[in-house]
Amino acid sequence: MTQPRATPAARTDSTQDTIQDRGNSDSAQAPEDAETRDAQDDTHSTHTARTPSPADLRRHLTTHLDEAARTWLEHALDEAAAHPGIHGPISPWELRLAEAGRRCGAAHADAARVLILHAARAGTDALTRVYFQGTADERRAVLHALPHLVSGPGALPLVEDALRTNDTRLLTAAVGPYAARHLAPHDWRHAVLKCLFTGVPVEHVADLPRRAHGDGELARMLGDYAAERTAAGRTVPEDLNRVLDLTESVTPAPGTDHPHGKES
Repeated sequence: MTQPRATPAARTDSTQDTIQDRGNSDSAQAPEDAETRDAQDDTHSTHTARTPSPADLRRHLTTHLDEAARTWLEHALDEAAAHPGIHGPISPWELRLAEAGRRCGAAHADAARVLILHAARAGTDALTRVYFQGTADERRAVLHALPHLVSGPGALPLVEDALRTNDTRLLTAAVGPYAARHLAPHDWRHAVLKCLFTGVPVEHVADLPRRAHGDGELARMLGDYAAERTAAGRTVPEDLNRVLDLTESVTPAPGTDHPHGKES
Protein backbone atom coordinates (compact mmCIF):
# COMPACT_ATOMS: atom_id res chain seq x y z
CA MET A 1 0.00 0.00 0.00
CA THR A 2 1.34 3.39 -0.94
CA GLN A 3 1.75 5.71 2.03
CA PRO A 4 -0.31 8.93 2.07
CA ARG A 5 1.56 12.00 0.99
CA ALA A 6 1.28 15.61 1.97
CA THR A 7 2.40 18.72 0.18
CA PRO A 8 6.09 19.09 1.01
CA ALA A 9 7.61 22.21 2.43
CA ALA A 10 10.19 24.00 0.35
CA ARG A 11 13.53 24.28 2.10
CA THR A 12 14.17 27.74 3.37
CA ASP A 13 17.38 29.59 2.71
CA SER A 14 18.08 29.70 6.43
CA THR A 15 17.95 25.90 6.66
CA GLN A 16 20.27 25.52 3.70
CA ASP A 17 22.65 28.07 5.19
CA THR A 18 22.71 26.18 8.48
CA ILE A 19 23.52 22.88 6.78
CA GLN A 20 26.11 24.32 4.41
CA ASP A 21 27.85 26.53 6.98
CA ARG A 22 30.34 23.92 8.07
CA GLY A 23 33.51 24.54 9.98
CA ASN A 24 32.74 28.16 10.81
CA SER A 25 33.37 27.72 14.50
CA ASP A 26 37.08 27.61 13.66
CA SER A 27 36.98 31.24 12.61
CA ALA A 28 34.59 33.86 11.27
CA GLN A 29 34.08 33.37 7.57
CA ALA A 30 32.63 35.31 4.68
CA PRO A 31 29.70 33.70 2.81
CA GLU A 32 30.79 30.58 0.98
CA ASP A 33 31.55 30.64 -2.71
CA ALA A 34 31.49 27.68 -5.08
CA GLU A 35 35.15 26.82 -4.49
CA THR A 36 34.65 26.76 -0.73
CA ARG A 37 31.69 24.41 -1.07
CA ASP A 38 33.71 22.18 -3.39
CA ALA A 39 36.50 21.99 -0.84
CA GLN A 40 34.09 21.06 1.92
CA ASP A 41 32.51 18.43 -0.28
CA ASP A 42 35.80 16.49 -0.09
CA THR A 43 34.85 15.34 3.39
CA HIS A 44 31.10 15.97 3.45
CA SER A 45 30.14 14.07 0.30
CA THR A 46 27.82 11.22 1.22
CA HIS A 47 26.26 10.43 -2.13
CA THR A 48 26.60 7.04 -3.75
CA ALA A 49 29.85 8.17 -5.37
CA ARG A 50 33.13 6.87 -4.03
CA THR A 51 34.18 8.35 -0.71
CA PRO A 52 37.24 10.60 -1.22
CA SER A 53 40.38 8.78 -0.13
CA PRO A 54 43.13 10.39 1.95
CA ALA A 55 45.13 10.67 -1.29
CA ASP A 56 42.23 12.56 -2.89
CA LEU A 57 42.04 14.93 0.08
CA ARG A 58 45.78 15.54 0.05
CA ARG A 59 45.82 16.34 -3.65
CA HIS A 60 42.96 18.76 -3.18
CA LEU A 61 44.63 20.55 -0.28
CA THR A 62 47.95 20.70 -2.10
CA THR A 63 46.14 22.52 -4.90
CA HIS A 64 44.05 24.88 -2.77
CA LEU A 65 46.14 25.78 0.29
CA ASP A 66 48.60 28.65 0.19
CA GLU A 67 52.29 28.01 0.70
CA ALA A 68 52.30 28.66 4.45
CA ALA A 69 49.34 26.34 5.03
CA ARG A 70 50.86 23.63 2.83
CA THR A 71 54.12 23.82 4.77
CA TRP A 72 52.27 23.56 8.08
CA LEU A 73 50.21 20.61 6.88
CA GLU A 74 53.24 18.70 5.58
CA HIS A 75 54.95 19.18 8.94
CA ALA A 76 51.84 18.10 10.83
CA LEU A 77 51.49 14.96 8.72
CA ASP A 78 55.17 14.05 9.07
CA GLU A 79 54.93 14.56 12.83
CA ALA A 80 51.81 12.40 13.08
CA ALA A 81 53.41 9.63 11.01
CA ALA A 82 56.53 9.72 13.17
CA HIS A 83 54.57 9.52 16.44
CA PRO A 84 51.39 7.57 15.69
CA GLY A 85 48.84 6.49 18.24
CA ILE A 86 48.27 7.77 21.76
CA HIS A 87 51.16 9.19 23.77
CA GLY A 88 50.48 10.39 27.32
CA PRO A 89 47.75 12.89 28.15
CA ILE A 90 47.89 14.36 24.66
CA SER A 91 49.81 13.42 21.55
CA PRO A 92 51.57 16.01 19.37
CA TRP A 93 49.25 15.28 16.46
CA GLU A 94 46.22 16.00 18.67
CA LEU A 95 47.53 19.52 19.13
CA ARG A 96 47.69 19.91 15.36
CA LEU A 97 44.00 19.01 15.11
CA ALA A 98 43.23 22.02 17.26
CA GLU A 99 45.38 24.26 15.04
CA ALA A 100 43.98 23.12 11.71
CA GLY A 101 41.21 25.70 11.45
CA ARG A 102 43.56 28.59 12.10
CA ARG A 103 46.32 27.24 9.86
CA CYS A 104 44.30 25.94 6.90
CA GLY A 105 41.10 27.96 7.12
CA ALA A 106 37.62 26.70 7.95
CA ALA A 107 36.92 25.60 4.38
CA HIS A 108 39.81 23.11 4.45
CA ALA A 109 40.08 22.26 8.15
CA ASP A 110 37.97 19.09 8.05
CA ALA A 111 40.08 17.58 5.27
CA ALA A 112 43.30 18.56 7.05
CA ARG A 113 42.12 16.95 10.29
CA VAL A 114 41.12 13.75 8.51
CA LEU A 115 44.60 13.56 6.96
CA ILE A 116 46.26 14.10 10.35
CA LEU A 117 44.15 11.35 11.93
CA HIS A 118 45.03 9.05 9.03
CA ALA A 119 48.75 9.83 9.25
CA ALA A 120 48.65 9.14 13.01
CA ARG A 121 47.00 5.77 12.30
CA ALA A 122 44.45 6.63 14.95
CA GLY A 123 42.64 3.54 16.14
CA THR A 124 39.30 3.31 17.90
CA ASP A 125 40.75 4.26 21.29
CA ALA A 126 42.52 7.33 19.92
CA LEU A 127 39.49 8.40 17.89
CA THR A 128 37.27 8.00 20.93
CA ARG A 129 39.57 10.19 23.00
CA VAL A 130 39.68 12.90 20.35
CA TYR A 131 35.92 12.75 19.88
CA PHE A 132 34.95 13.09 23.52
CA GLN A 133 37.69 15.55 24.48
CA GLY A 134 37.64 17.63 21.30
CA THR A 135 35.60 20.51 19.97
CA ALA A 136 32.61 20.06 17.69
CA ASP A 137 34.94 20.62 14.72
CA GLU A 138 37.29 17.88 15.89
CA ARG A 139 34.37 15.53 16.55
CA ARG A 140 33.15 16.11 13.02
CA ALA A 141 36.58 15.26 11.64
CA VAL A 142 36.64 12.03 13.62
CA LEU A 143 33.31 11.01 12.12
CA HIS A 144 34.58 11.77 8.61
CA ALA A 145 37.74 9.75 9.29
CA LEU A 146 35.96 6.59 10.48
CA PRO A 147 35.58 4.96 7.02
CA HIS A 148 39.33 5.30 6.50
CA LEU A 149 40.46 4.09 9.92
CA VAL A 150 37.98 1.63 11.44
CA SER A 151 36.96 -1.47 9.52
CA GLY A 152 34.45 -2.91 11.98
CA PRO A 153 31.59 -1.58 14.12
CA GLY A 154 33.76 -0.73 17.12
CA ALA A 155 33.39 3.03 16.65
CA LEU A 156 29.58 2.99 16.46
CA PRO A 157 29.27 4.62 19.93
CA LEU A 158 30.72 7.79 18.38
CA VAL A 159 28.13 7.77 15.60
CA GLU A 160 25.36 7.06 18.09
CA ASP A 161 26.48 9.95 20.28
CA ALA A 162 26.45 12.34 17.32
CA LEU A 163 22.98 11.18 16.33
CA ARG A 164 21.71 12.18 19.77
CA THR A 165 22.69 15.81 19.20
CA ASN A 166 20.86 18.54 17.33
CA ASP A 167 24.08 19.89 15.80
CA THR A 168 23.31 19.58 12.10
CA ARG A 169 26.99 19.55 11.14
CA LEU A 170 27.64 16.57 13.42
CA LEU A 171 24.50 14.84 12.18
CA THR A 172 25.63 15.32 8.58
CA ALA A 173 28.98 13.70 9.37
CA ALA A 174 27.36 10.93 11.42
CA VAL A 175 25.23 9.61 8.54
CA GLY A 176 28.23 9.08 6.29
CA PRO A 177 29.68 5.86 4.86
CA TYR A 178 30.64 4.36 8.23
CA ALA A 179 27.06 4.55 9.48
CA ALA A 180 25.79 3.17 6.17
CA ARG A 181 27.96 0.10 6.63
CA HIS A 182 27.50 -0.57 10.32
CA LEU A 183 24.35 0.95 11.84
CA ALA A 184 21.69 -1.63 12.64
CA PRO A 185 18.41 -1.21 10.71
CA HIS A 186 16.50 0.18 13.70
CA ASP A 187 19.17 2.78 14.45
CA TRP A 188 19.64 3.66 10.79
CA ARG A 189 15.92 4.31 10.31
CA HIS A 190 15.90 6.64 13.29
CA ALA A 191 18.96 8.42 11.88
CA VAL A 192 17.02 9.10 8.67
CA LEU A 193 14.10 10.45 10.69
CA LYS A 194 16.48 12.61 12.72
CA CYS A 195 17.68 14.18 9.49
CA LEU A 196 14.07 14.97 8.58
CA PHE A 197 13.40 16.41 12.06
CA THR A 198 16.43 18.70 12.00
CA GLY A 199 16.49 19.73 8.35
CA VAL A 200 19.62 17.84 7.31
CA PRO A 201 19.11 17.08 3.59
CA VAL A 202 18.82 13.35 3.03
CA GLU A 203 21.30 13.66 0.17
CA HIS A 204 23.89 13.50 2.95
CA VAL A 205 22.75 10.04 4.08
CA ALA A 206 25.33 7.70 2.59
CA ASP A 207 24.06 4.73 0.60
CA LEU A 208 20.47 5.84 1.11
CA PRO A 209 19.02 4.15 -2.02
CA ARG A 210 20.44 0.75 -1.09
CA ARG A 211 19.49 0.82 2.57
CA ALA A 212 16.02 2.28 2.04
CA HIS A 213 15.17 -0.03 -0.86
CA GLY A 214 12.20 -2.19 0.05
CA ASP A 215 12.29 -1.17 3.74
CA GLY A 216 8.63 -1.48 4.67
CA GLU A 217 9.21 -0.52 8.29
CA LEU A 218 10.91 2.70 7.26
CA ALA A 219 7.98 3.42 4.96
CA ARG A 220 5.56 2.95 7.86
CA MET A 221 7.56 5.28 10.08
CA LEU A 222 7.71 7.93 7.37
CA GLY A 223 3.98 7.63 6.77
CA ASP A 224 3.25 8.01 10.48
CA TYR A 225 5.49 11.08 10.70
CA ALA A 226 3.84 12.67 7.67
CA ALA A 227 0.38 11.97 9.08
CA GLU A 228 1.30 13.50 12.45
CA ARG A 229 2.59 16.69 10.86
CA THR A 230 -0.39 16.97 8.53
CA ALA A 231 -2.84 16.48 11.41
CA ALA A 232 -1.06 19.24 13.32
CA GLY A 233 -1.32 21.60 10.35
CA ARG A 234 2.41 21.50 9.75
CA THR A 235 4.18 21.03 6.43
CA VAL A 236 5.90 17.79 5.53
CA PRO A 237 9.61 17.95 4.59
CA GLU A 238 10.06 17.49 0.86
CA ASP A 239 12.80 14.94 1.52
CA LEU A 240 10.28 12.63 3.20
CA ASN A 241 8.60 11.77 -0.10
CA ARG A 242 11.99 11.28 -1.71
CA VAL A 243 12.90 8.63 0.88
CA LEU A 244 9.42 7.13 0.74
CA ASP A 245 9.83 6.60 -3.01
CA LEU A 246 12.92 4.49 -2.30
CA THR A 247 11.00 2.15 0.00
CA GLU A 248 8.02 1.42 -2.21
CA SER A 249 9.23 -1.79 -3.83
CA VAL A 250 7.46 -3.67 -1.02
CA THR A 251 4.20 -3.17 0.81
CA PRO A 252 4.80 -1.64 4.27
CA ALA A 253 3.76 -4.11 6.93
CA PRO A 254 4.25 -4.60 10.67
CA GLY A 255 6.75 -7.17 11.78
CA THR A 256 10.19 -6.61 10.24
CA ASP A 257 13.66 -7.19 11.61
CA HIS A 258 12.61 -5.33 14.74
CA PRO A 259 12.08 -8.05 17.36
CA HIS A 260 8.99 -6.40 18.84
CA GLY A 261 7.17 -5.53 15.61
CA LYS A 262 6.69 -1.87 14.77
CA GLU A 263 9.37 0.59 15.71
CA SER A 264 8.71 3.94 17.26
